[in-house]
Amino acid sequence: MVTIANYQLRKTEEGKEFFVLEIQGDLEMVESKNTGKFYASVKKATMPCTFDENTCQAMIGKQIEGSIEKIPCEPYEYANPNTGEMTTLS
Repeated sequence: MVTIANYQLRKTEEGKEFFVLEIQGDLEMVESKNTGKFYASVKKATMPCTFDENTCQAMIGKQIEGSIEKIPCEPYEYANPNTGEMTTLS
């Protein structure tokens, strides 16, 4: 299960506004690579939606089926819109 924790207003490159939902996964115990000790963590992600602000606000706290997984992809170049700096992401 994932929980809708919040929402954000974003803009496209053309200036059109839309909302994204901030979703949060279940509690996980993660082992530190440095110390070997465990700590509590949750995975978070954002998901675009077609909702208006009132609907987004009403969705906070709702749970939906699913999980958040980090899946590797082919490396690609990304230009930071603020600095123009190029970064390779995967």
